[in-house]
Amino acid sequence: MIEVMGLSKRYGPVTAVDGLTFDVRPGVVTGFLGPNGAGKTTTMRMILGLDTPSGGHARVLGARYADLPEPMRAVGALLDAGAVHPRRTARDHLMCLALNNRISRGRVEEVLQLTGLAPVARRAAGRFSLGMSQRLGIAAALLGDPAVLVFDEPVNGLDPEGIVWIRTLMRDLAAEGRTVLVSSHLMAEMALTADHLIVIGRGRLIADVAVEAFMRSGEVRVRTPGAADFARALSASGAAVRPQGADGLLVSGMAAEDIGRMAAAASVTLYELTPLRASLEEAFMELTRDDVEYGVAR
Repeated sequence: MIEVMGLSKRYGPVTAVDGLTFDVRPGVVTGFLGPNGAGKTTTMRMILGLDTPSGGHARVLGARYADLPEPMRAVGALLDAGAVHPRRTARDHLMCLALNNRISRGRVEEVLQLTGLAPVARRAAGRFSLGMSQRLGIAAALLGDPAVLVFDEPVNGLDPEGIVWIRTLMRDLAAEGRTVLVSSHLMAEMALTADHLIVIGRGRLIADVAVEAFMRSGEVRVRTPGAADFARALSASGAAVRPQGADGLLVSGMAAEDIGRMAAAASVTLYELTPLRASLEEAFMELTRDDVEYGVAR
């Protein structure tokens, strides 16, 4: 589990992270979302002890990262896939990490197989494509078989097969009871991968919510042969109603359950009563539109 409590980071007059508080729980994939400049990477760096907070604290498995006795066995992280000596082979890079952290040589071979790098294990990392470098970074994160995993934009450079692979891997790791925190700008991919979302903007928490709840648009589609009369009744009860075709209504400001009860009480025949979902991208854009650091003129 990751616990973030009142976490802040200031660089002179600039506040990059502003009093963040949230938990990342085991057994689910938690997506970490926000516009560019929102403070996601800075927050991850503070969780991993790479940056010192200006206020608050972060705990991993109940302790500061720096206080973990064997951090690589507790936490695996991918923040910068390029942080590898370019002349070192993939196997040698992982072997150095393993020897420095009392991890078996056999585990090196396991993660090379798991990440699809076994055929190129003797190739220098400097000759890797971006996608292969990402796989090597993921292999290093998995090396200690950790309970907590932190990935910053892990799908960068991956081809479609690689994206499906990392999505399946993250969900499998969470299903094993591990804590998985992953940031991404690919909303469609997050909709398929994450179970829970932490959304920040300008360093502040905007949402801490299940993906399904985040994607609800707040509108309900209603179809009834008496659409005009039912629309007037809904409006009189405080709902906002828009006509949709001959027998359809789009209703906001009233839950589907309340609309159904109202229809039953008035003996209104319903053909359809459907709470609508926005795409994750639409919901994200709507929620963060006032927190974009570099917007475009409209």
